[in-house]
Amino acid sequence: MSSMTALTRVIEDVVAPNAADVDRTGAFPRANLDALGEAGILGLCSATEVGGGGQGPRAAAEIVEGLATACASTAMIVMMHFSATAAIEAHGPEPVRREIAAGRHLSTLAFSEVGSRNHFWAPQSTATAANHDGVAVRLDAAKSWVTSAGEADSYVWSSRPLAGDGPMTLWLVPGDAPGLRIAGGFDGLGLRGNASFPVQATGVTVPAADRLGDDGAGLDIALTAVLPWFLLCSAAVSLGLMRAVTAETVAHVSATRLEHLGQSLAQQPGTRAEVARMQIQSDATQSVIDDTLRSIENGREDATLRVLEVKAVAGEAAIDVTDLAMKVCGGAAFRRELGVERRFRDARAARVMAPTTDALRDFVGRAITGLPLLGEV
Repeated sequence: MSSMTALTRVIEDVVAPNAADVDRTGAFPRANLDALGEAGILGLCSATEVGGGGQGPRAAAEIVEGLATACASTAMIVMMHFSATAAIEAHGPEPVRREIAAGRHLSTLAFSEVGSRNHFWAPQSTATAANHDGVAVRLDAAKSWVTSAGEADSYVWSSRPLAGDGPMTLWLVPGDAPGLRIAGGFDGLGLRGNASFPVQATGVTVPAADRLGDDGAGLDIALTAVLPWFLLCSAAVSLGLMRAVTAETVAHVSATRLEHLGQSLAQQPGTRAEVARMQIQSDATQSVIDDTLRSIENGREDATLRVLEVKAVAGEAAIDVTDLAMKVCGGAAFRRELGVERRFRDARAARVMAPTTDALRDFVGRAITGLPLLGEV
């Protein structure tokens, strides 16, 4: 069975039937993740040498897009898992890599912090030597938004450097490490089941060997190994929401009739024009994602620029498309059973998720004017 066939079965049998309850209750979709692990999806982007599928960003984007058509919370969890896996594959220990490849280990990113908000590149959390021989490190932090908090088996964790130059160091922190605690709740507007809780670390001790990459090199790893996966998969989540809400809108206007005219809503020119706008924006976003993937796969000179653009393009398009769906479907869109209002709420997360749309526009502006992406100008 191909990975995409396996994904389709999991979506149809598990993810889609659970989606409304996940949104209504805000419960973490553990059954969805277990099914994805058993189907080989969670290990699809791990290296073949550790038992994974050896797939790259294109497969990851296809997976999270498909999941987002059914449950954006599940798609976001898997997106964060693939992004964390990229760092672990590059610098993590083989036993953890093998567990991820086998679908038995869920990871996530722990970057955003209370002190620096969505400026993930400026961690305020600290790493200090826990003993004189340097074999253990103490981590203290107030992380503000951690997807799969309390549910993940590990966190790819950012801190200030222990002693090296640079703004950031990355660590692999076990999810059950003593000193970690969930520091608040999450009753969100959208993505209600992705367990995006604040996490407090007080005297968390990890082996110095659990550092991912060199001390102080965390930002370089985040920008080169993690960010392309994160931005592409985030764009794919937005596209999945757009595809789903467009299909739901088409079904609604095709089935709903204006009895006094003896016509369906789809037979009204104004309605058709708005639905066409939804389809055009969705197809345009698909083209941007496809071009970004080709730029990476072919090593094009504009690959970095395309990666910086893709989340901003898709996130804003998803907001426009879901807003059009609410307008076209009218009062029916406010009812949960249609599904449109859930897509409307879920789509708004991309705009404020670091790096935000505004931050990405600044990065793009800096890139095309020859300025450094970060720092004073």
